[in-house]
Amino acid sequence: MLDVGRFRVKTCDGVTRRSFLRIGASMPLAWGLPAFTATARASESIRAKSVVFIWLWGGPSHIDTFDPKPNAPSEYRGPLAPISTRVSGVQFSELLPKLAQRNNLFSVLRSNVTSEAGHPDAGNVGLTGFIANPEPAKPNFGAIVAKHRGHKGGLSPFVYVGRVPADGGRPIEGYGGGLLGKTYDPFVVSCSERGQVDIPSLKLLDELTPNRISDRKSLLVQLDNALRAAEQNPLADWEQSYQRAYGLLTNPQARNAFDLTRESSAIRSNYGQTTFGQSCLMARRLVEAGIPYIQVNWSECLAAFETNGDFGWDTHIYNFEMLQDRHCPIFDRALSVFLDELDQRGLLETTLVVVMGEFGRTPKINERAARDHWIDCYCSLWAGAGLEPGRVVGESDRLGRYPVTTPATPLMVGTTIAQLAGLNSQTRAELKVLEGGEVIDGL
Repeated sequence: MLDVGRFRVKTCDGVTRRSFLRIGASMPLAWGLPAFTATARASESIRAKSVVFIWLWGGPSHIDTFDPKPNAPSEYRGPLAPISTRVSGVQFSELLPKLAQRNNLFSVLRSNVTSEAGHPDAGNVGLTGFIANPEPAKPNFGAIVAKHRGHKGGLSPFVYVGRVPADGGRPIEGYGGGLLGKTYDPFVVSCSERGQVDIPSLKLLDELTPNRISDRKSLLVQLDNALRAAEQNPLADWEQSYQRAYGLLTNPQARNAFDLTRESSAIRSNYGQTTFGQSCLMARRLVEAGIPYIQVNWSECLAAFETNGDFGWDTHIYNFEMLQDRHCPIFDRALSVFLDELDQRGLLETTLVVVMGEFGRTPKINERAARDHWIDCYCSLWAGAGLEPGRVVGESDRLGRYPVTTPATPLMVGTTIAQLAGLNSQTRAELKVLEGGEVIDGL
């Protein structure tokens, strides 16, 4: 359900506050969103009409997922056994049986590297290709694609499904538009484990009564007043949030894109009653709506631990317990269904799916029987957009410590995404983005 705005109302229990619009199962069935279809700027060079970047915040262990080392000493290989996949000669961890039977749909890159060992700094590099300092921050890969495609219709071209990543209260500086400006910040939406949808910017419209939703002039006046109030606070630059909120309020078809109740209970159940599962379902709907760039965030890392016990894939302790009991079953189920649906609906050929975290975890198990941060080698998954699936690209050494093939940096990741999304080297140079970046040739 979507709660839009708030107003005071007197009930038998006294004065309370209610949303003036609750969008749920009673929403119109109309879809037909024309926002980012292949009309303007479409060309044969755009292999990825949509990009879904699944951000496994915290840094998953490559050895315990997609690059097992069964012949390494026990202090490296750990207690998990490798299993065969659908592709002959390729093995995954036993914790990923569903993805092991679907690796004909994607390829694994086993030679990712990065430069920063802390979450905020590595997160910034992982999402922009560059370190955050000196400021200002470089734009997120999604902001670059959004700049190229432009804003059309009632939806942003760049959507975050999940909260803005933060670590101990410190946000990732490159989460949004950066040098390109706040116009290209992501539109943020989050899903609960039962598919309830929260859009923070819609809650900015306070004291808006139900009968005023049809009065566009009155609504604009309130938006203008709220914006002027926000401008007096240097810490609250909400102009784009208000504009996008207004676009949703006045465009029922746009609102439909965020309404998971339009899906059957069977499909919603297939993804699993988890925040990540429902977020992947939301991502599939946004692909169908033609959104150019969707980033799905696993969690808020350490900041989320204080509220819901989830510190993402940052498994300095209980690595094997958390992977076995929670993370891998959720991930394996949701991503498998997501890839199946994209494939079955004919969307995978024109959608690029990239799955990764900000770094890997130490090949050698630590004294707490877990794994710490490791920047020198980790994995990513690549699917769709015409990429050849079912392959392993790149290789790590026998202990999973370092690549023995050409390393793939975050800047190369972003450049490859941009290239597939239609930004060739000339376009990137004109926009002054991803300077010095090269594509990952092996993909």
